[in-house]
Amino acid sequence: MADDTPAGTTPPGAEPPGGIADGSRTPGGDAGGARMNRRRFWVAALVAGAVALTGAGVAATAFIKSPAQVAADAKPPPQDVLIARVENRVLAETVVLRGTVAAGQSIQVAPVSAGGEGGAAPVITKVSVKSGDAVRSGKVLLEISGRPVFVLRGGLPVYRDLKPGATGDDVKQLQDALDALGHGRGGDEKGTFGPGTKNAVEEFYSSIGYDPKPAVDDDGAAVDGAKASVTGAERALVDARDALAATTDDAQKKTLKKARDRAAEDLETAREALAKAEAAAGPMVPAAEVVFVRAFPARVATVTARPGAQVSGTAMTLSSGRLMAQGYLQDHQKGLIRAGQKVRILAETTGQETTGRVVSVADTPSQQQDQQSGTQGSGSGGDGAGGDGAQGNGAVGYLFTVEPTRELPSGLAGQEVRLTIEAASTDGKALVVPVTAVSAGVDGKTVVTTVDGTGRQERIEVRTGTTGDGFVEVVPLTRGALKEGDEVVTGVNPGAAPGNSQGAP
Repeated sequence: MADDTPAGTTPPGAEPPGGIADGSRTPGGDAGGARMNRRRFWVAALVAGAVALTGAGVAATAFIKSPAQVAADAKPPPQDVLIARVENRVLAETVVLRGTVAAGQSIQVAPVSAGGEGGAAPVITKVSVKSGDAVRSGKVLLEISGRPVFVLRGGLPVYRDLKPGATGDDVKQLQDALDALGHGRGGDEKGTFGPGTKNAVEEFYSSIGYDPKPAVDDDGAAVDGAKASVTGAERALVDARDALAATTDDAQKKTLKKARDRAAEDLETAREALAKAEAAAGPMVPAAEVVFVRAFPARVATVTARPGAQVSGTAMTLSSGRLMAQGYLQDHQKGLIRAGQKVRILAETTGQETTGRVVSVADTPSQQQDQQSGTQGSGSGGDGAGGDGAQGNGAVGYLFTVEPTRELPSGLAGQEVRLTIEAASTDGKALVVPVTAVSAGVDGKTVVTTVDGTGRQERIEVRTGTTGDGFVEVVPLTRGALKEGDEVVTGVNPGAAPGNSQGAP
């Protein structure tokens, strides 16, 4: 069949040859296509410019505000409440203070000597220990004008010379200390310085290389005189008896009998005087020569004595017993701390921590002492990390002592530690809220205010208990009115947006 399509045209459904669009074959066909492409380019450019201008206008609205909008933004936002959740836990009230580790007993050795021969001033002639040395009962610490100063076990301080014939608890303490060293009191009663105790004292002094001082410094003159009196009285009695036996005259017998009886009385008196002289004679333990220490081994903390120096003040300081922690309380803390309370002892230099308990709190204030040097002016107090007991040098405070539950390392002696004292605690778990959540109304009721998810608030009357670390124990007067997880109002947030409660998670 012949093709009826006019020459120069494209049949229906067929693509134009050479990829030229239909209708492009017009007079000057290639130039017309170029003009069409330029028109399309400019249209696209106009659209893109319009979009850019629109975006710039939108961005400008974010920075350009009307005067009315500026004034509205300057107004304070509406207030809203701050909230916190009710917790169910053990609440403890704690006090954090600075303390110092020290031995249970610190003894200042400050002997007072009567001096050397001829009334010369007492001079230190020997120092037998040095700082850091461990000492045991019976150890000679130093020598003053040739006389020893030694330590014995005992808790009573020395307040008098212990001489034959003395009685009391201090004599008993001496007897016990000598007995522990192997020098028994013999047949003496406890607390009585008799012949057995004399022997014990003589044996002890001999063991340390010294002669004991005589209780009566008369070279035995008193005893010798008493013995001579007894001898004379005995002879007088014998003569009186002989004279009475030799006479036959009744009148003389009466006189001689009287002389005999008087001679017998004189002899009895002389014998009593001899017994007293002998009892008073013997060795003594001068107060200047003995230092009693509660527990051994003790340690020499400091030594200031030097051979050749005159005796003046403290010669050395001893520390005895297990290590303890001590600190000072200010007036506002005194009522919070009492014996038996639990304590956490933290050595900040080593990170070591142990527990303990308060064993004593002084009833009267005293000036704080430097535990290491024994001088005034460097007391223990609160620390900057939470304690409120910071105290300046030389401050006045109430000394308290903490006993650790286990032995503290000896290296902590004289070191500062942090003492966290549990002043009060709830009896098991309790409902607790921040202190700021509790308020007192004009009606005198103590309440907390709960708030739910819708913002509705409700006042709940409570009874408060233990406080600590910014929290307080609360007990709702209506059973079940308050429970763990409830949200309570703790304050007002002036910067919160409407309906946006700020609270603890």
